[in-house]
Amino acid sequence: MDCRHIQFRDRSDCLDLSQLQALFNRCAFWAQDRRPEELAIALQHSNPVVSAWDGDRLIGFARATSDGIYRATIWDVVIDAQYRGAGLGRKLVETILAHPHVQRVERVYLMTTHQQQFYERIGFEANASTTMVFYNAAAELLVTPERPATVPAAFDTVGASAAR
Repeated sequence: MDCRHIQFRDRSDCLDLSQLQALFNRCAFWAQDRRPEELAIALQHSNPVVSAWDGDRLIGFARATSDGIYRATIWDVVIDAQYRGAGLGRKLVETILAHPHVQRVERVYLMTTHQQQFYERIGFEANASTTMVFYNAAAELLVTPERPATVPAAFDTVGASAAR
């Protein structure tokens, strides 16, 4: 497939959340049934956010979170099944790795279930360390328009500095 016309964008504000939700539902078993309002929150806390477009159709996506110096994690790398095998997934990941918020980070992590060889070809190595996970019960209290996400007072640095 000739993919020279595919455009890559590194801004989250150009994403159509309904298209992102549909891409996840079609092509990402780990991201089934994510809601647009929750995706919006994830995107607000991600940098960079990279998307691939065939005209006005979203066909690829990846995002990262990072402290900017020590650690970064790449999340949600997905390419529409019709476009796989053309190097677009590699380009998504390489675009994330080259982004100024990630390129100088000491270690970049990602989790994958079935694509270890794909990531090894890009330069990732299997990690023998133990990955731990904490299932936060608060995550079960899904954010809804009636119950928007709030920042606990302990993390409200604007209010804290104003009180001083």
